[in-house]
Amino acid sequence: MAIVSAFLLPGNPLPALHPDTDPWQQLVEAYQEVGEAIRTARPDVLMIYSTQWYAVLDQLWQARAEIEGIHVDEQWHDYGDLPFRLRTDTALAADCVARANAAGIKSKGVDYDGFPIDTGTIVATGFIDPEAKIPTLIAACNLYHDFAKTEALGAVAREAVLAGDKRAVVLAVGGLSSNYIDHVIDLTDDHIAKSEDDAANRRFLAAIRNADQDGLRKAALDYAASTGTDMGMKHIAWILGTCATIQGADVKAYGPIYGAGAAVVEFRLG
Repeated sequence: MAIVSAFLLPGNPLPALHPDTDPWQQLVEAYQEVGEAIRTARPDVLMIYSTQWYAVLDQLWQARAEIEGIHVDEQWHDYGDLPFRLRTDTALAADCVARANAAGIKSKGVDYDGFPIDTGTIVATGFIDPEAKIPTLIAACNLYHDFAKTEALGAVAREAVLAGDKRAVVLAVGGLSSNYIDHVIDLTDDHIAKSEDDAANRRFLAAIRNADQDGLRKAALDYAASTGTDMGMKHIAWILGTCATIQGADVKAYGPIYGAGAAVVEFRLG
């Protein structure tokens, strides 16, 4: 049927684990606002691409029907654990695997108990759909795919969703600048690690507010070329591939997460 909305969301677990910490409250409130809007819209599927689920050889798609557990983040384990529940639209995942292979993007589904779900996916679904009422389509971030190939991957997912006559919400889970503070801090003193990162983050967010599809692509590529960004902003490529037309963006929140840049953004779709 349609892609009904699309969002850029942070995947770092700290705001989820410590939502009352001052520097993160704006991000948490924006995340909660987005979650309420999505639940009200009652989409058939959440199309998720997280920069924290790494694939090295084939493009991977989550194919297990139901997954739940307790997640311990490999970097931020001192701050707490993350319980999670997920449901997968297995038919849609299988269709994406077939379509991606036909498009020359070697792909396979992963379906086994105890598969290590990444932190970003867990954080996003925890805010958006904690009771796992909305099925998901989850694609990995292949380390060898460039921006253009990731955009093509998103287009494959879009084709599968439209062919299945579904209403979908797109979630691009990832950050902005990727320089973390390299020493222990009081969490209430969190700030963007480098002033030049903060300036670049703000320029990017300003550039996308009124950007169309081509403008968003240019802004993301220019930003990634000039600043150390999360996975070269391939999560924006997922937005571009899954959404036919972009007509700007509403930046709901921006701030630091242990020095790195993070934002909650809703994209306006044509």
